[in-house]
Amino acid sequence: MTSPVSPPPPAKGPGPSSAVRIALVGALVVGVGVGAFVLGRKGSGGSSGPAFSSGERQGPPSAGATVEGMPDVPSTPTKMDVPGAIATAAIWVDVHAPGKVRDALARNAWLKEQLGKPLGQGFVSGWAAFLGSTGDDLKASFKGAVLDVVAGQLLDAPFRTVWFSGDTQAGTPAFIVPKANAKSKAAWDALDAVAKRGEMTADRCPGSALKAPDGDFHLSRWLVAEQLLWAARTEDRLVLARHPVVVLQGLCTPLPELDADDGVDVEVGFDPDAYGREAQLMTHVLGMTGDTRLQFGVDADRLVGRGIAGKVLEKVMPLDNAPLSDDLLKLVPEETPVLLAFQIKLPETLEPEALKTFWKEGGEGKTRTRQVALVWTPRGIASLELELALLWGSEQDAEGVRALFSGGARTLKSATLCKHVVLATSDAELERLKKACEGRGPNLLNAAGPVVSGLRAPASVVFGINTGRLLSGLAMDGYTSEARVDRSSPLPKAAPPEIEAARRDLESLPYVGLRGTVKGNALVPGGFGT
Repeated sequence: MTSPVSPPPPAKGPGPSSAVRIALVGALVVGVGVGAFVLGRKGSGGSSGPAFSSGERQGPPSAGATVEGMPDVPSTPTKMDVPGAIATAAIWVDVHAPGKVRDALARNAWLKEQLGKPLGQGFVSGWAAFLGSTGDDLKASFKGAVLDVVAGQLLDAPFRTVWFSGDTQAGTPAFIVPKANAKSKAAWDALDAVAKRGEMTADRCPGSALKAPDGDFHLSRWLVAEQLLWAARTEDRLVLARHPVVVLQGLCTPLPELDADDGVDVEVGFDPDAYGREAQLMTHVLGMTGDTRLQFGVDADRLVGRGIAGKVLEKVMPLDNAPLSDDLLKLVPEETPVLLAFQIKLPETLEPEALKTFWKEGGEGKTRTRQVALVWTPRGIASLELELALLWGSEQDAEGVRALFSGGARTLKSATLCKHVVLATSDAELERLKKACEGRGPNLLNAAGPVVSGLRAPASVVFGINTGRLLSGLAMDGYTSEARVDRSSPLPKAAPPEIEAARRDLESLPYVGLRGTVKGNALVPGGFGT
């Protein structure tokens, strides 16, 4: 009998909002959720947890409950209708030192504090029952909780969390262990033995005639405490995801070696081809390759920025090294969530013919370095107005810059502020920058000392993330999107106390700065922050 799994609906289109939520927030959100739950279990003092669920609603699970009447595993696997379109890895988070990251989360004071607050409870509530179920509850061969098996054993080897693009993406990530060790495989076997409630097979990879090894891929349907997870393994690779199509993609996608330089424990990478022509054009203009990575390391109980690493094209080397000017720091509002700045060598003039010749000849000819920055406030709701501005640090290029960025679907607002040509998506965004420039509002010169020093250091590319402001804003957008609003129940002027408390807690998170400095044909990483 065939029970096809329809591909998930295609995304509404890759936009900056969704990209940044994944790239900048994904690793932190996962860390907050799992870390808070680890601390919660240890703080409660017991290893008992909710019982295994057959999928039927039985009321709230209780700690230490016994397992009765678990359903039999279906004897015949169902066959998947394999999607015809291939999905590519759009963005990914590589965890090179899982044990080190896990220990840092368990010691982190901020996470410990958040556990008893709405913020921490909100992160862990959906999966608390799944991760807290114990070996005793499941009558399994392992001791302790499912979380201990997943985080401490199954994901003990270096792993990649990847979000796919394309028509078959489900919007949920796949956790891939490309070279599972004996401990990881034993943990998979132990969970599969007690949590498996059904199986699906696929005879090939999506969008490919490539056949599965040994006849079929076998995907297990795990059900614990009414939470569903799909899992699969090949000889070396383990994959977990919420949707079976994503698991199949995780089994089939090629993966590089997960190794990193000393001191680098986590890396974030992306494929510019997955985000449309604008991202492709930007990386090409900067001479950067798809190998560019944001690097982080564990310092005691914190995740800190190590820098931006990658290769630059040897034939086109447009990046230069220089510090960000005080004029730029004065122009950027201090609360800006995301700042991307770079030093780029371009022809003396920005006439179309001069630029065409410059790129045709591989960047040769007389050039002048420009300081360019993007300031961005990501929004958590696609319908909200884009908040983005381009800051061009050469007033004499004003006419050429406006010509370069005219003619699109959106009319940009223009002004000259703090010796920069400014193009913004709205009058409100322009006014925000003007207030910072005129000193009527805090700017980056008013930021913490380590941030200002880091931004002033010579670099080719600088990526600044005000994580507190970023996550606080996204949290408010999320609350607004979930609120039931109509004529009889308008949106309240003030958010509920627990939402405001969560935002304040998020705003206490640090500023993370990453920079890359061109040396030869590579970006040498460096990090800074609070």
